[in-house]
Amino acid sequence: MSDALINGLAGAGGGIIAQLITYPLQTVNTRQQTQRDLKKEKRKFGTIEIMRQVIKQEGWERLYGGLTPSLVGTAASQGVYYYFYQIFRNKAEAASLERMKKGIGDGSVGMFSSLVVAALSGCVNVLMTNPIWVVVTRMQTHTKIPKKSQPGQTLSVSPDETVFAASELPPFGTNHAIQEVYDEAGFWGFWKGVFPTLIMVSNPSIQFMLYETMLKKLKKRRALSRNSGVTAIEIFLLGALAKLGATVVTYPLLVVKSRLQAKQVSTGDKRHNYKGTSDAILKMIRYEGFYGFYKGMSTKIAQSVLAAAVLFMVKEELVKGARILLTKDGIDTVKSRPP
Repeated sequence: MSDALINGLAGAGGGIIAQLITYPLQTVNTRQQTQRDLKKEKRKFGTIEIMRQVIKQEGWERLYGGLTPSLVGTAASQGVYYYFYQIFRNKAEAASLERMKKGIGDGSVGMFSSLVVAALSGCVNVLMTNPIWVVVTRMQTHTKIPKKSQPGQTLSVSPDETVFAASELPPFGTNHAIQEVYDEAGFWGFWKGVFPTLIMVSNPSIQFMLYETMLKKLKKRRALSRNSGVTAIEIFLLGALAKLGATVVTYPLLVVKSRLQAKQVSTGDKRHNYKGTSDAILKMIRYEGFYGFYKGMSTKIAQSVLAAAVLFMVKEELVKGARILLTKDGIDTVKSRPP
């Protein structure tokens, strides 16, 4: 089994576990990002308050709306990303060794090369998996409303939405979300938000650059002091720190992407309808101010930092375990051969 395939499968496994742990926070964050509150509207809903409202008004299962396609998307995204990351990383390492033979550099992959490798991997991942995340966003932000309401059934949760008792809600699954996206924008609707998402490859690029730089320095210090290797807890903390730095820098792009992928308002207030990335940015600045680009940031930081930390820790342990198993199998095979 190739090293790229081991990393791809380990990344998918780590991503699924991280997603299961942090998914309710992700759902709340997506709803916060897509709330179209105007400047004059003062009401702001915190993470815990939104979570309580969703549970009370729509049922606790709505916190896991879109979980199935999200798990598929996470497995696909992490698998694709880590697979191509390892391939591009191997090529970068080979190129560095060739330069060292010519007397250039020390043979290691520099910070800029790591950034390029992560960016290329991210672009491949975005282009291949964007349709999945459009469907997930629709399912996370969908507020189920029955065709007819009875007095006393409604509860106002935001300036432009009304939700109903969970028992009265019609079903809305993956197939409904796919059909809704197709009816609204056709085939290319599944690539809504791809432009800001492609720009957002800088997030994992920055994340991996920070992570690998910190990990490299820590390993070097351990080697000099002749201490044991890097522990799982240290990997957890490095992953958290790297993701925190990347999230703070790129969060506004994530909000724009969510706005574009959520259901557009085709009638009524045109301030809530976005024709594209630039239109969304201009309308958000005009009607919501710069605060609109940072809605739900605290929730996102908590969710993404925890998810990244779990992902890195689980992935490294899975890669380590796979290599041990493969090495053991190789030794056992050699021992079992007849003389």
